[in-house]
Order: sequence, then structure tokens, then C-alpha cells
Amino acid sequence: MPEEPPSVPPPMDDDDGNNDKNIVENASDAASDAVDQIKDAINAPPPSTEGAVLGAGKLSETDEKTMGMLAHLLGAFTFFVGPLIIWLIKKEESPFLNSQGKEALNFQILIAISYVAVTVVSFVLPCLAILYPVVVILNLVFCILGCLEANKGIAYRYPFNLRLIS
Repeated sequence: MPEEPPSVPPPMDDDDGNNDKNIVENASDAASDAVDQIKDAINAPPPSTEGAVLGAGKLSETDEKTMGMLAHLLGAFTFFVGPLIIWLIKKEESPFLNSQGKEALNFQILIAISYVAVTVVSFVLPCLAILYPVVVILNLVFCILGCLEANKGIAYRYPFNLRLIS
């Protein structure tokens, strides 16, 4: 009994692969746009702290210092959630809190991106999982520095930050 040649399955659709090419091109364009936005955010000069003075808002200076301190300090424990809540609630009441809330929130977004990057890199090179404690320590140190400066009434700027929210 002769063997029958294997049958080739019919094509799933009638297009000639153009749809797949369009999907890849659209994804590539979206990725390059995202990279351009991140490059612009990195290369942007830090925002001015001129308008971020104490007493210029509806709150007392003590309240502004305390809430500014909390925006930085909560970032160390709640990631971006604490600074986001403080910024959203108090940004209209005080230019100082608007400035410090955005700064703390942007830094916590950078820390979240760092955790994702370390996770991806750790899958490729497991020995680089040591970067997790480095990110944690950097986050704690800079959040404490921001906390101390904001408590003095000084608008703190992180040494490196993605200023995505401006």
C-alpha cells in the first residue's frame, strides 16, 4: 500500500501577509514614539523651583512642609501611590506641594521602571538580580533626602529623574 503524501493545511485567511506587516510596522512606530518621548523627558531641563515657595498657597507653611515631606517619604513605602494622592489632593492649594508632589511622583515612576528593567534583565542574567537591593537603597536614600529638604521648606530635586509629569 503506497503512502499518501502529507496534506498541507489550507491558509487561514486570504490576505498575503500584508496585515502582519502592518501590525509590525504600527508596533514599531509606537515603540519608536515611546522611546522619543522618554528621550525628551530625560533630556528636558529640570523644572524651575521659582514658583514653589512656601506660603504662596492656601495652606500654612507648616502644613506645606509636612505634606511636602510626606510626599517624598510615602514614596519609599507606597511607591507612586502616596505621592500621587498627595499631589492630586493638594496641587491646587499650594505651588510648593504641586512642585514636590510632581517631583516625588516622577521619581517613583522612575523607580517602578527600574524594577521592571531589573526583572527583565534578571531573567536573562540571573546574577544581576543583585540590582534589586541597589534600587531599593537608592529609593530609600533619595526619598529621605527629599523628605528632609522639603521639611526645611526647600524645593528638592532628585539628582536623576524622568520628569514625565510636568
